[in-house]
Amino acid sequence: MPGAGALGKPVDIITSHLNADFDSLASMIAAKKLYPDAFLAFPGSQERKVRDFIEVFRPAEIRKLRDIEPSEIRRLIIVDTKQPDRIGIFSEAAKGKDVRVVIFDHHPIEDGDIRGDVEHIETVGATATIFTELLKEKGLHPDPMEATILALGIYEETGCLLFPSTTERDLTAVSYLLRRGAILNIVSEYVKTELGKEELEILNELLQASRELVVRGIRVTIAKASRDSYFGDAALLAHKLMDLEDIDAVVLILAMQGRIILVGRSRVKELDVAALLKEFGGGGHHAAASATIRGDSLEMVEEQMIRRIPEHIKPGKTAADIMTSPVISIPWDSAIREAEDMMTKFGVNVLPVIHEGEYAGLISRETVEKAIFHGFKKNRIADFCSTEKLTVTADTPIRDIETMMIEHNQKFMPVLEGKRITGAITRTDLLRVLYEEFLKKRRIDKEETADIHFSSRNLSSWLRDRFPSEVFSILKLSGTIAEGLGFSAYLVGGSVRDLLLGKANLDIDLVIEGDGIRFANILAGQIRARVKPHHKFGTAQVKLGTLRIDVATARTEYYESPAALPKVETSSIKKDLYRRDFTINTLAVRLNPGDFGLLIDFFGGQRDLKEKTIRVLHNLSFVEDPTRAFRAIRFSERFGFRLSKHTAFLMKSTIEMNLFAKLSGTRLYEELLLSFNETNPVLTLKRLSDYGLLKVIHANITFDKQLEGDLEATAETLAWYNLLYLDEKIERGLLYLMTLLSHLDDRDRTEALARLSTPLRARKIILEGMRQQQEILAGLPSKDPVSLYHLLSERELEIILFSMSSTRDAAKKKDISHFLVELRKVRPILKGDDLKKLGLPQGPIYSKILDELQNEKLAGRLHTEADEINFVRKRSCLGDIR
Repeated sequence: MPGAGALGKPVDIITSHLNADFDSLASMIAAKKLYPDAFLAFPGSQERKVRDFIEVFRPAEIRKLRDIEPSEIRRLIIVDTKQPDRIGIFSEAAKGKDVRVVIFDHHPIEDGDIRGDVEHIETVGATATIFTELLKEKGLHPDPMEATILALGIYEETGCLLFPSTTERDLTAVSYLLRRGAILNIVSEYVKTELGKEELEILNELLQASRELVVRGIRVTIAKASRDSYFGDAALLAHKLMDLEDIDAVVLILAMQGRIILVGRSRVKELDVAALLKEFGGGGHHAAASATIRGDSLEMVEEQMIRRIPEHIKPGKTAADIMTSPVISIPWDSAIREAEDMMTKFGVNVLPVIHEGEYAGLISRETVEKAIFHGFKKNRIADFCSTEKLTVTADTPIRDIETMMIEHNQKFMPVLEGKRITGAITRTDLLRVLYEEFLKKRRIDKEETADIHFSSRNLSSWLRDRFPSEVFSILKLSGTIAEGLGFSAYLVGGSVRDLLLGKANLDIDLVIEGDGIRFANILAGQIRARVKPHHKFGTAQVKLGTLRIDVATARTEYYESPAALPKVETSSIKKDLYRRDFTINTLAVRLNPGDFGLLIDFFGGQRDLKEKTIRVLHNLSFVEDPTRAFRAIRFSERFGFRLSKHTAFLMKSTIEMNLFAKLSGTRLYEELLLSFNETNPVLTLKRLSDYGLLKVIHANITFDKQLEGDLEATAETLAWYNLLYLDEKIERGLLYLMTLLSHLDDRDRTEALARLSTPLRARKIILEGMRQQQEILAGLPSKDPVSLYHLLSERELEIILFSMSSTRDAAKKKDISHFLVELRKVRPILKGDDLKKLGLPQGPIYSKILDELQNEKLAGRLHTEADEINFVRKRSCLGDIR
């Protein structure tokens, strides 16, 4: 056969990596469809099953290396790798200045990689997925055999779509290939998941010769075996070994036919096996890699591997990453009853005991309750605290803490620096970390719903895409400033909730684990903004133009009595979020550079967003702050969510306990106005009535058909007014409140306004509105535009609209509309200076003449400036005075 170079002209070559697998073969065949004039050539050996497949199905003509003259390569198309030492003789061609290099790969870019003139590098499970998408996009649909080979590449590379590197795009690609006729019987024959007799023998040898390393809590097994013949599917052996041993990573060292094959697999982000095996001349991606070595013994390679692995294991999570800090503690000589009070105030079950500033032990709620039961409430904490509980330091690996807490049945783990307590870890903290790892391993954090997308636990790209660039830059800067101060910064509240809901919200609330005011001052200085601190509460406002950033020191709060204002103390982000009203408002995003965009969800906020549920955090939520009952209805109506059954039950119980009598009227008034402004007030007030909450405002408020009709009329009036697009804004909430109270008599209305602690101006408008509404409607309809103008012109806009909404008389509505749209804009063209120019002596006569001009224009008798001048002249008998 004549060689490619024998054609005597430049050629295009499609190649892949040494020891080619099915992803290599599939990608090369797909590349041939994109570059039909190119030749296929492997740089060296192929896996045995790939060789067997080619021998049986002969899917394409593949040139031998001896038939190719590297100097004649015009274009080099490299698939499934970018590493020069993995493409054999073609690595020299890739360096040629006249050679155009095209790369298709799913492995991340690393130092030393070949860079192409054209690159298609995507983070997917297989390079075959990239080609499948390209062929579909260009209409180059594969035939059934080509579809089968592409499916083989995807299935093998992703472990039948089970490896952690599998993406949604891989599944979509397979679905497309099945529609194009891919034959799964052939795929299953070549992608084995069960071991044969020979492979079982090798697996047993590997198990017998394995060594386990534990580095920073990461378990890595190194296993070696030797054979004269080919090992078969080494990747399958690696995965079987991982499953049997339940380890985090494995490296197989396999000696055969004068060379050593290294196969690495990793389940954890702390160990990148591609980086590890790159040191042995290999490559791959984070979770799977391989390498080939010649000239060394098994033992030498094993010893090198033992030395290199610790260098490549990144520090995993430690106590410092999940601990709560600062920690609420109690002095050694405090009385038992003081411990009970403190546990109740702060909602904790264990308190560290401090003696002369140093950690001395733990006291639990169970111990405190038993001591009080036995009559020891006045005794010292020191008499009953546990002094032999285990402790850890900030750099203790989470895995070690897990073992200690389970084996010693310890619910609370103090974190010490020397003898001083700096943090604490609870079983809930530990379980959350373990659960997050569970989710990552199974990729179920990729779950999507029609309304909410939880594509990742890191929202950095969401922040960048959905916030204005100025806000995004400030968030990045905030994390950097906090890191420099040794603090942690978090974006919290409604902006995080609405980010996940896909809604715009630029209410930027930051919580700082550290000194919030100090942080705010530095931030304001760097962005040249104004800062207003509130030292009593550890908060500050940073204002930059129209943007307002609220900064708070992480804090916890307790209520000395039901419905009282909370007492606030410095705390951790977890405690800070726990004091919030509902789970959907407890989400936070970490802003420090190392974890920028990391979503923090201690209390199931994502779940409740997905399930469209309003849920309180604890059973005393409404007891501590009854306003939350009104807020629950507001959020429910605003987002179209439902109240959880338990939340609804707790709300009704709070009403039955009559705790709203102690609630501040001001807070109730503010919550009502928010409901009127953010929701459909008709539906919201009906829901409030269903739960008996309108009776909190006044016992005689009844949501009946008449009130419902009046509220709907108010909504229609406001909708009509908004369509006028006038600059003059109205207080929407005030208008609805007027309508709500209009069904009460004067005495009850006054009582209701007092109960709400209604501000003086609003109270005056509401009370005057009831009286003036009767005057207005009594004077309508009016055939005289002058009378109509003077009936309405001196009244508050809210009162006029209230009058319009409260009448069913179309003629009266038309008159009010005529005034708002036309008459109130009527003004004389002439001003005082014009009258002076006409020779009129200054004095009270000016006001009188201007009023007469106004009336004449309202009556339609004056239209132009000349008309007004003539009127003035006649009125003043000035004749020809100009």
